[in-house]
Amino acid sequence: MLARWAVALVWFYEGLWCKVWPAREEQRAIVGDVPHMPAWAVTAALIAIGVAEAAIGVWVLSGLWAQAAVVVQTALVVVFNAGGLLFGLDHIAEPGRMLTQNLAFVALIWLMGRTSPRAAVR
Repeated sequence: MLARWAVALVWFYEGLWCKVWPAREEQRAIVGDVPHMPAWAVTAALIAIGVAEAAIGVWVLSGLWAQAAVVVQTALVVVFNAGGLLFGLDHIAEPGRMLTQNLAFVALIWLMGRTSPRAAVR
C-alpha cells in the first residue's frame, strides 16, 4: 500500500503541481518546444497532460487492472522522458538526474504492480 501511495503521489505532483497549478515554467517551455505545437495550444496541452497524470494517480490508488497500469505508466514515463530529451533538452537542468530518478520510479511502479493484491485478478 505504501508503494501505491508513493507512486500515486508522484503522478499527482507531476500532473497537478508541475503542469496545472501553478505550473512550472520549464514544463511549459518543454511542451512549447514540441514541433508544430502552436503557442496558443501550450497551456491547454500542459493542462491536459497534467490532468491525465493525476488520473493515472487515481488509477494507481484504485488498484484496478494493476498490470495494465504498470504498462501504461512505464510507457508514459518513457515517452515523456524521450520527448523531453528530444524536444526540450535545453530546459532540463540535469538530464542524467532526471533519467536516474525516473528509472527508480519505474522500478517502484513494477514492484508495486507485482505486489498488488489485485495483480492476479483478471
